[in-house]
Amino acid sequence: MADFDILQTIARQYRAPLAMLGKAIDLCPEPLWFSTDYSNKFWHVAYHAVFYTHFYLHPSDAEFRPWEKHQKDSNYLGPRPWAPNEPVIIDRPYTKAEVLEYCELCRREVDARVPVLDLAAPSGFAWLPFNKLELQFYNIRHLQHHTGQLADRLRTASGIGLPWVRGE
Repeated sequence: MADFDILQTIARQYRAPLAMLGKAIDLCPEPLWFSTDYSNKFWHVAYHAVFYTHFYLHPSDAEFRPWEKHQKDSNYLGPRPWAPNEPVIIDRPYTKAEVLEYCELCRREVDARVPVLDLAAPSGFAWLPFNKLELQFYNIRHLQHHTGQLADRLRTASGIGLPWVRGE
């Protein structure tokens, strides 16, 4: 069996959907970015995907420091679990440039954090009762889920196809 580094593989598998999400953001026409035809606007889904990628790259919820431009509650696509009857109010939508900037920050976080992971350690998040290795799969699946959602929206609403990224 050939030698390989699981941490390098994980980092590549983060970078691919981050690159695809960045391309989806870049290709998104301005009217679709803000469209109210969907329960969650394109910008909001994109921000949500990047936020949670960033969040779960941290050692634990206690050690997480939000992005400097984070707006309170902008990471939630629906009601907050502890306040299901209170509406989420976001002051303003994020611009494409801002979400792309956040994607780049996450890419740098992948490059800094993944190589030093202890994959056998607990997830660091009490509501996710598995180890750091499974947390990486969980996080990448979440990122790719929303990237696929936005790719479908781009194709359906605007006829724009999103190219596949194999891995970087």
